[in-house]
Amino acid sequence: MGFVWDLWERAGYGLLAILTWIHSITGSWGVAIIILTLIVRLIMHPLTQKQMTSMKKMQELQPRMKVLQEKYADDREMLNKKTMELFRENKVNPAAGCLPLLIQLPIFILLFHVLSGFDFEATFLTISLDSTILNMIAHAINLVDPVYFKPLPEEEIGIVVVLFSAMTNLPLLFANFATWLPNTILLAAVSFLMYYQQRMMSSGNPQMAMMVWMMPIMMTFISLSIPGGVLLYWGVQSLLGVISQVAIMRKTTIEMQKKPVLLQEKPTSKEAE
Repeated sequence: MGFVWDLWERAGYGLLAILTWIHSITGSWGVAIIILTLIVRLIMHPLTQKQMTSMKKMQELQPRMKVLQEKYADDREMLNKKTMELFRENKVNPAAGCLPLLIQLPIFILLFHVLSGFDFEATFLTISLDSTILNMIAHAINLVDPVYFKPLPEEEIGIVVVLFSAMTNLPLLFANFATWLPNTILLAAVSFLMYYQQRMMSSGNPQMAMMVWMMPIMMTFISLSIPGGVLLYWGVQSLLGVISQVAIMRKTTIEMQKKPVLLQEKPTSKEAE
């Protein structure tokens, strides 16, 4: 366990060194995070390309999947069985869309660890890179300890305490809205991008339909306690992912228009048995 923690600390120092080096060239921590995002995206390109290819095949199989859904509308178990057979036959992995996300999570957590422990008090386009939305709301409403009347320690600021206190002190909250609004707008944009990306990845895959809502809601809740720099990283990653997926979907649509008979072909009698 000590070895793993030591390795994790070394990775954190390494990531901080990379950010510091990029910052020494650009002079902006926000730009440094964006460039780091582009580097990570470039490294992950082969895996992302496989994800896009799998999504493209899913789009091509949609007409056949609709036929199966109509044929086995009253037999959910048989529908799932036939759908998985169709995936295996065409070498499609329904979970391929989640793999890049799972690989990026350690980088996401590591960046959170670095920005939380490195107090540089930097902003980018008025977005606070090292502070969380909860902390900024607490600061806006002057949230204090009810016993000692001192600012609450950061580790004691919970989402319920902050949001309840904010709702009961709306005049002060909106009087200081410039404190928390930029990061909140960034979070709203990131949440929308995550929803849109999950919706495109889940298209034609009923097994992943629940992820369309679950992932954005879960990440939005978690992101209230995440530094703005991490949100910026996640937002740029999501934006690049959406752009890539839109390009793939347009290409797939053109191919389906060129070969409508092939792509809309119903299962043969042998397949339907």
